[in-house]
Amino acid sequence: MSAYNVLDAPLGSLVRYFDGAPKPPARFIKKLAAWERRNGVGRLVRKEPARERPTYTSPPCFTLHEGNFASGAVILVTVMRTHSVDSDLSFEIVERPAIGMVRVLQQLGDNSELLHLAQDRGAAELWLAKAGYSSARLEEVTADEVGADVVEGRAAA
Repeated sequence: MSAYNVLDAPLGSLVRYFDGAPKPPARFIKKLAAWERRNGVGRLVRKEPARERPTYTSPPCFTLHEGNFASGAVILVTVMRTHSVDSDLSFEIVERPAIGMVRVLQQLGDNSELLHLAQDRGAAELWLAKAGYSSARLEEVTADEVGADVVEGRAAA
């Protein structure tokens, strides 16, 4: 699947990216690390359109949240990867947010960034109260959004 299809997926979708190469054995540490940089899974948290500047044009891109490294209850490092639609990798939508889930979004310029995906509004409000984002908003995943994906043939595999 092309990277362009990821731009059509709703925020909160789980996306797998891969290069088609077989996974090397664990004893080849450097080869395995290189393979893991080109093969993984992440949650779609941001989509950005193409940008045109006088000296530079950037293609559309999207950002995947791959995980957090924490010590106790404190997140130390957040791993995010941004992919351009020009990427030579293949992409697959593994899972879309279910109806009734609630996205916690923050506005970044003209685009929204997913901060958290909660099971319901109560869980989203609780997370928002603990996290302390002042400019975040809640957005529920609707049946219309999920239905549009099925009608247009973009249902997850």
